[in-house]
Amino acid sequence: MKTCIVTGGSSGIGLSIVKAFIDKGYRVCNLDLTDGGVGEFYQCDVTEHQSVHNVISNIAKQSAIDVLVSNAGIHFSANIEDTSPDDLQKVFDINVKGAYSAVQSVLPIMKRENKGAIIIMASDQALIAKQNSFAYNLSKAALASMAKTTALDYAAFNIRANAVCPGTIETPLYHNAINAYCQRSGADKSAVHQEEASLQPLNRLGQPEEVAALVTFLASDEASFITGSLQVIDGGYTAQ
Repeated sequence: MKTCIVTGGSSGIGLSIVKAFIDKGYRVCNLDLTDGGVGEFYQCDVTEHQSVHNVISNIAKQSAIDVLVSNAGIHFSANIEDTSPDDLQKVFDINVKGAYSAVQSVLPIMKRENKGAIIIMASDQALIAKQNSFAYNLSKAALASMAKTTALDYAAFNIRANAVCPGTIETPLYHNAINAYCQRSGADKSAVHQEEASLQPLNRLGQPEEVAALVTFLASDEASFITGSLQVIDGGYTAQ
């Protein structure tokens, strides 16, 4: 049985990824702060480098690690003036340092096996800018770079690295953000939701299961010639 590690796999896109790999017959280890109830749960704060390293090392004592999906992340809305040094540090600690810790920890294990697939969850904001998204945009561009440099540095070990770049995906976090906006502004939620959908060329939001399907494909043998890529799944938004 192949083993897949997912960070941030207890909700939203991460939970769908965990379920998708289980359906593919993988042993799936979820590193998160809370248990999503699916897969093997390992409580882990990805901002703590040694904790991430220790958890992954313990998993590797039981089996090889075939796939890493670095998914844990947070969103933060603000322009550069309204982003404090602490805000910037928090976004980078979770989004970038968390991915760095996970990727760095699995590479020696994958090198020993001379194979592996690493998928890093970036965003359409790795390719384009959006308003009031300074720190988040910056972090996702950094993750795209991490995928590309890792792909080049470890191709000789048959280790592939790619970044997935979702657009607007209908997750619990999305609905929380819409609810908060409507409470502040008094806007009608259904109208705001439809407006978000209309911004996409396909006139709808993406679903977590669609992102998970792309991730499992990138981990599969069918994607064995794909590395160093930024895989956009955004309903055509960045093509405009």
